[in-house]
Amino acid sequence: MSDQSQDKHQPFIDHLIELRNRLLRTLLVVVVIFVCLMPFASEIYNFIANPLQERLVGGAGMIATEVTSTFLTPFKTTFIVSFFIAIPFVLYQAWAFIAPGLYKNEKRIAVPILATSVALFYVGIAFAYYVVFPILFDFFVGSAHADIKVMPDMRSYLDLVLKLFFAFGFAFEIPIATVLLIWSGAVDAKTLASKRAYVIVGCFLIGMLLTPPDVISQSLLALPMWLLFEIGIIFGRWIKSSPKNEATQ
Repeated sequence: MSDQSQDKHQPFIDHLIELRNRLLRTLLVVVVIFVCLMPFASEIYNFIANPLQERLVGGAGMIATEVTSTFLTPFKTTFIVSFFIAIPFVLYQAWAFIAPGLYKNEKRIAVPILATSVALFYVGIAFAYYVVFPILFDFFVGSAHADIKVMPDMRSYLDLVLKLFFAFGFAFEIPIATVLLIWSGAVDAKTLASKRAYVIVGCFLIGMLLTPPDVISQSLLALPMWLLFEIGIIFGRWIKSSPKNEATQ
């Protein structure tokens, strides 16, 4: 292999090594948090399950339909919580990896965008836990026939709430996506506003796909998504598109 060919391959190899190192650091942080939280796995699961458990009546509680569920379900819950806690570090590693390749104007907006993304993700999860879950589980438990004793499976419950956590966490990133579209020049705020009807329909379709098959769950996701889209347009009106003449390192 010639010296010129080696020079071309060397930067690529360096990037792969850096990516590997940052992924290993991210994994290490998640594992450290997980090890610290593991002694409290039962308490963490009980906290996650509390919105449903406190609505069960007649002494009913969670059940385990599989032998391993009593251990693996709190284990899985703790690992997911560890990842949620580590998200700021995960995004920082992603930022540190791509930052050298960004233009100056891109670097100026990237840091506040990343910080706001993390905050909105956590707000979405909190909204799901403190607002959506009480309404949702009041409806499901209250709609059960009087002769039916509601005793949910702990693993199925965890799968449901994790799905909702991710759905609401990512849904609350809509203002960021809207602002980025406007800032990048891909579309302007006026054009996005003119597509409002399509966005509303899309929000309800996404709500239908990501939530349990009932109108309440669908609406509790779709309506905040629509509101967040409108907020993104409002902030987008204050932001000018990225000027081409600033695209210099």
